[in-house]
Amino acid sequence: MRALPDDAHGRLVRLGREIVTQTPALIGPGAPDPAQRFAGNNLACADCHLEAGTKKFGLPLFGLIADFPAYSERRGVEISLPQRIDSCLTRSLNGRAAPADSPAIAALVAYLDFLSSGMTPGEQLAGHGSGAIPELDRAADPKRGEPIYATICAACHRADGAGVPRDPGALSLGYAVPPLWGADSFNDGAGMARLITMANFAHSNMPGGADYLNPKLSVEEAWDVAAFVESQQRPQKPGLDHDFPDLIEKPIDAPYGPYADGFSAEQHKYGPFAPIRAEIARLKAERGANAQ
Repeated sequence: MRALPDDAHGRLVRLGREIVTQTPALIGPGAPDPAQRFAGNNLACADCHLEAGTKKFGLPLFGLIADFPAYSERRGVEISLPQRIDSCLTRSLNGRAAPADSPAIAALVAYLDFLSSGMTPGEQLAGHGSGAIPELDRAADPKRGEPIYATICAACHRADGAGVPRDPGALSLGYAVPPLWGADSFNDGAGMARLITMANFAHSNMPGGADYLNPKLSVEEAWDVAAFVESQQRPQKPGLDHDFPDLIEKPIDAPYGPYADGFSAEQHKYGPFAPIRAEIARLKAERGANAQ
């Protein structure tokens, strides 16, 4: 970043990184201009996209620029990168969509483009997403996860999951440790509200100092503590029943209906997922046969 010239492009890229790391102050509740308050909570993008979007299996942002436009199963149409960013604004940040031509969107796109510098079209980098730990052959259990949270997680995220603000009197400064549930957390339509994402993220990154090469939670602990976190109350996003117009394409761990497969919302939320996967595969095969 420091090697970029102090020109219009360099300043735009730097602004994009600042939005990722200082979200509440720049485009959240603390933004000076009310018209630029797109994020509805005081989380920063970097609370989920760790190390400003550069940490492997910390939901990194590098290498994404060439993936768009892309078909979105959630919307049922092809979407642009600004529209994908809007999903983070309206779900993870519990806010509202930003105009595609807004300065904030331009800066974020410039930063994501910068993070993909030197990549060739179609090149795939290792470390995307949050990991791929083995799934359990049972449901993840919030009751088993509760003492794990109390022993390992509560010291940082607090027993009530509310996190630790940098300054309780100035939430625009964001969190030293982000909340995991409650009014200032991500809503139930966010990707982190899905168990598979949360469990893998916890295994790859938590507690502090862990990474995908040196996890500190066992696989079972990651699933169960993630189930405990997902069992807590958080903001609800209206209209989630309109997500995934083709229900066969809905993620198996989407914690809200409707579903195409006949399994309960409880099983979709906590697993086990293998029976759901098998039924979705059967439905897809049946659809394919009927289309011939």
